Amino acid sequence: MEFVDTIMTWLTDNFGEFGPMYAVGLLGFLLILIALPVMLTKEKDPFSRLDKTVPREDKKKAAPDQPKLRYEEKGPNLDKFATFLEPQDQAGYSAAQLQLVQAGYRNKTAVRTYHFAQFTLAIGFMILGIIYVLITIDTATTQSTLMTILIPAGAGYYLPSYWVQRRLQTRQASLMDGFPDALDLMLVCVEAGQSLDQSILRVAEEIKPSFPDLAEEFGTVANEMKAGKDRVNVLKDMAERAGSPDISAFVTVLVQSASFGTSISDALRVYSEEMRDKRVMRAEEKANKLPTKLTLGTMMFTLPPLLIILIGPSIYDIVVLLGQGR
Repeated sequence: MEFVDTIMTWLTDNFGEFGPMYAVGLLGFLLILIALPVMLTKEKDPFSRLDKTVPREDKKKAAPDQPKLRYEEKGPNLDKFATFLEPQDQAGYSAAQLQLVQAGYRNKTAVRTYHFAQFTLAIGFMILGIIYVLITIDTATTQSTLMTILIPAGAGYYLPSYWVQRRLQTRQASLMDGFPDALDLMLVCVEAGQSLDQSILRVAEEIKPSFPDLAEEFGTVANEMKAGKDRVNVLKDMAERAGSPDISAFVTVLVQSASFGTSISDALRVYSEEMRDKRVMRAEEKANKLPTKLTLGTMMFTLPPLLIILIGPSIYDIVVLLGQGR
């Protein structure tokens, strides 16, 4: 214990009252640096050797210029950090991947990049907090120091999650805004004699300038059907990617129509009318909420000046009279 007390006294004398805290933080940082190489070690894939044996010229000859069917991998190569940045349980990984897909991020490294952004922003904001503490160390207390370091770190960690949630909500709103028009176009195509697969492809081409997110979903459905995937599974995957109850209900209508052999055009006509009615109801709901939202602004910016104009002179006269009475 005497040795520990000596070290604590030395740290306090040389670095101030926060000396022991700095020593603990430095020790933790060194332990992280030591543990990272062990955690990030990843064995090489045995099949990667096959790719090295194929000359580059043969690769170009075997794969001529063709349209790319997959998303290009952009950003830093995080493959060697996969064990550290990705959830190791399948349930957690699937939940994170589904959330990112619903937000529009579909490349296979999306989960990895998402956790990398959380880790990087948390460390970066924490470093900024430490720098601020070092600048204001003379007037800082222990509580304010901890809050200055931990609050930016927490904000940086949750910032990517907030961004993904906002992107998910914006994308779902975009899908729902264009869905009634897409159903009307699909109904026209089906009644004109086209099949459901052709109708979906044509709708994806027509609505792309106005609703690119919905056009991307329909384009994915059309490509998967062309590839030979079962139509029911393709439609269910679309409902899962969209994450919207209305699109899930639309998929259910198409699946039931195909199962019972009823007319697809009749089902589309009824459901498109329902979607138009829902869009009108959503617009009316927003319009009805507007007066309530304006009430707070009206009270803050209209009522105080009005009270000053009406009651201000009377208060001034009362103050003057009281002053004269004294």
